[in-house]
Amino acid sequence: MPPNTTATTGDKPGKSGRKKGRKARLIVLVLVLAIIGGIAYGAYWSVSTVRASFPQTKGSITLQGLSGPVDVKRDGYGIPQIYASSPQDLFMAQGFVQAQDRFYEMDVRRHMTSGRLSEMFGKGQVQNDEFLRTMGWDRVAKQEYDKKLSSSTKQYLQAYAQGVNAYLKGRDAKDISLEYAALGFTNDYRPAPWTPVDSVSWLKAMAWDLRGNMQDEIDRALMTSRLGPKQIKDLYPDYPYSRNKPVVTQGQYDELAQAFEGGASGSSGSGFSGTGGEGSSLGSSDTSGISGSGTGGAGGLPAGSTAGGGSGNSSGSGVQSQLMGLRDVMQNLPAAVGVNGDGIGSNSWVVAGKYTITGKPLLANDPHLGAALPSVWYQMGLHCRAVSGKCPYDVTGYTFAGMPGVVIGHNQDIAWGMTNSGVDVTDLYLEKLSGDGYLRDDRTVPFRTRQETIKVAGGSSKTIVVRETENGPLLSDRDDELVQVGRKAQVTTAAPDRGDGYAISLKWTALQAGTTMDAVFALDKAKNWSDFRSAAAKFDVPSQNLVYADTDNNIGYTLPGRIPERAKNDDGSVPAPGWDSKYDWKGYIKQSELPYEYNPKRGYIVTANQAVVAQDKYPYTLTTDWGYGTRSQRIADLIQSKIDGGGKISTDDMRQMQMDNSSEIAKLLVPMLLKIDIRDKDVRQAQKLLEGWDYTQDADSAAAAYFNAVWRNILKLAFGNKLPKELRVKGQCLWVEPTGNTGPVDENTKVRECGERSADQAQPDGGDRWFEVVRNLVNQPNSDWWKAPASGTRPKADNRDQLFERALIDARWELTSKLGKDIDTWNWGRLHRLFLKNQTLGTDGPGFLKYILNRGPWKLSGGEAAVNASGWNAAGGYGVVWVPSMRMVVNLADLDKSKWINLTGASGHAFSAHYTDQTDKWAKGELLPWSYSAGAVDKSTSDTLVLKP
Repeated sequence: MPPNTTATTGDKPGKSGRKKGRKARLIVLVLVLAIIGGIAYGAYWSVSTVRASFPQTKGSITLQGLSGPVDVKRDGYGIPQIYASSPQDLFMAQGFVQAQDRFYEMDVRRHMTSGRLSEMFGKGQVQNDEFLRTMGWDRVAKQEYDKKLSSSTKQYLQAYAQGVNAYLKGRDAKDISLEYAALGFTNDYRPAPWTPVDSVSWLKAMAWDLRGNMQDEIDRALMTSRLGPKQIKDLYPDYPYSRNKPVVTQGQYDELAQAFEGGASGSSGSGFSGTGGEGSSLGSSDTSGISGSGTGGAGGLPAGSTAGGGSGNSSGSGVQSQLMGLRDVMQNLPAAVGVNGDGIGSNSWVVAGKYTITGKPLLANDPHLGAALPSVWYQMGLHCRAVSGKCPYDVTGYTFAGMPGVVIGHNQDIAWGMTNSGVDVTDLYLEKLSGDGYLRDDRTVPFRTRQETIKVAGGSSKTIVVRETENGPLLSDRDDELVQVGRKAQVTTAAPDRGDGYAISLKWTALQAGTTMDAVFALDKAKNWSDFRSAAAKFDVPSQNLVYADTDNNIGYTLPGRIPERAKNDDGSVPAPGWDSKYDWKGYIKQSELPYEYNPKRGYIVTANQAVVAQDKYPYTLTTDWGYGTRSQRIADLIQSKIDGGGKISTDDMRQMQMDNSSEIAKLLVPMLLKIDIRDKDVRQAQKLLEGWDYTQDADSAAAAYFNAVWRNILKLAFGNKLPKELRVKGQCLWVEPTGNTGPVDENTKVRECGERSADQAQPDGGDRWFEVVRNLVNQPNSDWWKAPASGTRPKADNRDQLFERALIDARWELTSKLGKDIDTWNWGRLHRLFLKNQTLGTDGPGFLKYILNRGPWKLSGGEAAVNASGWNAAGGYGVVWVPSMRMVVNLADLDKSKWINLTGASGHAFSAHYTDQTDKWAKGELLPWSYSAGAVDKSTSDTLVLKP
């Protein structure tokens, strides 16, 4: 692969030399392409082909439509700060500049959100397009643009699109990005003009990846083929409120006022300000989602249907087949900002000025998303030359290429960060089909239908019919397996006769037009807590934890979003019967009722995907599937340990907290593992690595490597091998009892059953849900979960300690295979590596394109559920699958002393100097200076481009 500064290939020690500069890279590229291109295609790309896509960053360019000149000042990392005299000019310039750096990424995103990937990449994307067209993200985005968004937001979106199109004007595709030149070998694709709806649609993709517990709904239902209700409950334990504190611990819900009161005593900020997004009713015209949520029948399915219990009854195979088909489609769908919605987390916290060295708040944020190249984030500043009512923007931070404004960052008065709340805003429904309609309260209702034509590069177009119920689109229509909806499902007399079977529909708040784009612009110009809360109220989807700080020494937290109010005793944890209107959503929780905190007495607020509020303090169920609070409690403990005794926290303290590598599960298990009597000297040698280990997962730690291997093997033996094939790693095969077998266990009746899930999404993934599962079981040493059959020369395990011994042995020989027998050469970084891949041609393109477009590996510290959350899936291996996608620390005392870093770089051009120029520093936990004031920006400016009218 093309060289990195410190990243290495294989397991050999990396070289520490610096890159040789753009000229050297271009020479290497031309040599590679000349050879490959000459052999494979009879031609080759020249230096001019590569240079053609690099942005002009100096001099001047004339843009029709500007009302005045705009300055684009880039620092040494290519990060732009834009200065204009009107908001229209500001956002037009933003569109132009982002297109310079990232248009190919923007183009792929809009094709994904509109279900038109096949137009770029051919027939291999037809199934994805069918699924995306069925959900209709771009149709909802158009409704938002036409009917919901404010006039000023529309003007800004139009200006942004105008800037993008000014960049595209007169350029051939190959002059825009190297990827288009590659696509030109097999495809005559040409980019179309950008539209405002293209920008709005991206919010739907972001919402999909941050959608909540939909995957858990599916997994719980799939588990019923091999596990009973008690076993499934073991694997989804209750949130540990007494140990891991929720976000909001101050204030409470006022039943009389029907509002949440979370302000400090006597604070003027204790009430809700702003009305955007309020409302609690669902009219009969609300047809964009599914209604209701089941409370669970046998094995976790809704009342009125069953899917077999732990005995392996096959009566549920139809429901499970349809759910697995849905899972297959979702698994193959390109991830927008995460790992297809799985394993997504984030950290954000704020410390009040009374506990900081500066005397003003410090705010940190690092969203955990799927590793992508280029990074999902784009850093920039948007500055009105003279801030006024007519031009109110002076904001800097992180945004998405393809969308105007700044999503996370700060302006002159406030700073804010975001983490995924995990609130449940999706429900799956079983639908009883009847002729050309579906059953609804004992009567047949006709489907709403529409035709969608999918154009396919290099092939024939395909037309599909999308069917929708009162609850939402039928996702089961999009897979051959799903068409057989529920045909084998056994149901009780309370459910309608299965006939042709049940379908699956989706109710999701993002399939209703909203105002999130308005919220982005409102946040960017907010001046205080009241403005911030009003802006947050417009943030419909995805529901996020918003953390706040301002220059007046206030800190706060609010939970915005369109969050459903479900029927009594329904918690949304399992698929529900769509034929019964009693499962309908009853409305949405009013914004004034949603939890918040303002200037809490403890002096800090931490959000890291833990529970938002304690169950006994809140009347609504926000979700049954919070993250379990491992990271949040560790961050809170680090803050508390620093301030106990009068200590003060600095910007660098916040950075060091972001890089905390401590393994909380190691703290629990290592003392037990060291008590296991190991007779094999080689295994004992590995076991001794854990003696005196401080539980930190540094890249150079042999103990971290061995412990994580032991942890992976504990999970596999205790849980993974007992899960149904639909949850296990694809290709992992076991001899198991048939699911329909009701007779005595007989080795001769066992069948070979192979896993079906991709390695980065299989279970058990080793996240903090599994921390909690094991924590609850370690004091039950004779639990059936600790039993494992013999395998090869390994004896069977009948209790916890025997299984731990097996895991210690298996881990020793697994690492011997991967890293060698000499434990002195072991380290966590050799196992835990990050590869950055171009998300289209870098994953599915020919080998030489992968070589050109991809980078890595980097050997990383951190791990699953650590604050430094370089996530890995224990079922699939040790490689990094999701990461802190950026890191920032905002200093409200002196904004120019704030710090930030991106996962990759500003550019999406493979051989730009700014393609991955931040990654080495990111991997080491370093942060870059973040200039904000005009004087600081001028000092850090390397290139200035003037855009002229």
